[in-house]
Amino acid sequence: MKLSEYFLPTLKEDPSDAEVVSHKLMIRAGMIRKLASGIYSYLPYGLKAIQKVEKIIREEMEKAGAIEVLMPSVQPKELWEESGRWNYYGKELLRFVDRAGREFCYGPTHEEVITDLVRNNIRSYRDLPKNLFQIQTKFRDEIRPRFGVMRAREFIMKDGYSFDIDEESAERTYMKMYEAYCNIFKRCDLDFRAVEADTGNIGGSFSHEFMVIAESGEDTIFLCRHCNYSANKEKTEVGEKVCNININEELKPLEKIHTPNKKTIEEVSGFLNVPPTKLVKTVIYLVDSVLHMVLIRGDREANEIKVKNYLKANEIRLATNEEIENTLGIPVGFMGPYKLKNIRIIADISLKGLKNFVTGANETDYHLVNANFERDIHVNEYADISEAKDGDPCPRCDNGELYSKKGIEVGHIFKLGTKYSLAMNAFYLDEKGQEKPMIMGCYGIGVGRTVAASIEQNHDQDGIIFPIPLAPFQVIIVPLDIKNHEIIEVSNNLYKKFREIGIEVLIDDRDERPGVKFKDADLIGVPFRINIGNTYKKENKLEVFYRKTKEKNLMNFQEVIEFFKNKF
Repeated sequence: MKLSEYFLPTLKEDPSDAEVVSHKLMIRAGMIRKLASGIYSYLPYGLKAIQKVEKIIREEMEKAGAIEVLMPSVQPKELWEESGRWNYYGKELLRFVDRAGREFCYGPTHEEVITDLVRNNIRSYRDLPKNLFQIQTKFRDEIRPRFGVMRAREFIMKDGYSFDIDEESAERTYMKMYEAYCNIFKRCDLDFRAVEADTGNIGGSFSHEFMVIAESGEDTIFLCRHCNYSANKEKTEVGEKVCNININEELKPLEKIHTPNKKTIEEVSGFLNVPPTKLVKTVIYLVDSVLHMVLIRGDREANEIKVKNYLKANEIRLATNEEIENTLGIPVGFMGPYKLKNIRIIADISLKGLKNFVTGANETDYHLVNANFERDIHVNEYADISEAKDGDPCPRCDNGELYSKKGIEVGHIFKLGTKYSLAMNAFYLDEKGQEKPMIMGCYGIGVGRTVAASIEQNHDQDGIIFPIPLAPFQVIIVPLDIKNHEIIEVSNNLYKKFREIGIEVLIDDRDERPGVKFKDADLIGVPFRINIGNTYKKENKLEVFYRKTKEKNLMNFQEVIEFFKNKF
């Protein structure tokens, strides 16, 4: 492709509304343009990168036995009512009414549609298993779209769904998809981790997220230094190993201490000269319209997702000060579990065995010192409901220690079980003619997000450094003097030869200074640049520049051809 004929509007300056590197560079490199909040057009250069990811996905899906379909993005309300998600999904679901008054949504995902498709066309165990996938545009009405295509409202997604006859078969399919996803992200040349994850709105029994490691990532993942354990923050287990702080202390008499205007952990800890590990803080949640009290050690934070999952709740949020004071009659800032019996109290597992701790006295400006469970405080149950921290012991091995990294979620696989097949009557007849629900799995990849994550991981101060598998063009030819007949002739001959042997090549035939051409080539991140200028005129040598390492090599025309033949 000749750059003079290509649609590649690059920019010199960062856009003012871009927050992360990938957003800035995708706009500057002429890959995307904003149409509305969270809605972007892919320009030719960006589309080519998207198509590279899609090609890898299709090849690995087909290797794993998955079959491609294409389902409508507009979905009827009735299907979502069958699954129970029409009201549950929330405002992210874009709903609208057609001219006949029928209600629809623009699909954020396709569990309902695929389940309807399969239940109407598969009835026998002989037709199972089936593994179907698509690459389709989705829409989620994010309350705050940001980071360009990383968290857009409209986005391209690969979603796949499997249907099996039993748990054993479903496990095999899940592991095939796990391996296929690992292969996809390896082929994209990404530094990634597959981590245990929460199932969220999709539902199901367990799941894995595929996280690209990047400092700009919104998600935190925890990994063990000793074994292969890894999980995202919402799922990372905090075992009983964190409990053993002072379990051998003798019980001391309970005291009520005046703590004027001391409400936070830091304030109370400093005032009483007690470490945060010996403070118990109280968090009140409204769980499906009922108040629950959660107790957390002073040096830790409550994990709302863990609380929600433990309580099997549909909705959860922090209770307001007014709700706490009106319902429990206790002042916010000095709350504690002492003598409370009209509320369910769940204590984090890190508190098990803790002795002589400090907690709120349920009285303004007072705390209790030397409080103890059983003697002073009734707890309904202990559960793992706190966030993991760097340095926590690994929940899987004896000697491991957890450490955290930032990551960008690019893929997510779920074992759905029978959540949708039972709700939507997706049954099959087994060998004995008995009806049984299909066991489902769900497998998603954010296609545009994968491209953006690659840029977050591969860039420098000059622009993008595309990994070869995702590069829209593998080589850019840069003639440095377009008025020189000899330079133009060899540039055009090289361009034609590359096209003949199947190398994706761009030639910068613009009448621009060499510095401008170099800057644009660096910005758009083409892996190899071939400079043709004075060195060719003097020595018949072409300069091959490798974008990633900035290494330069001089080669004659035929050596360049052979080098790139072998390279690609």
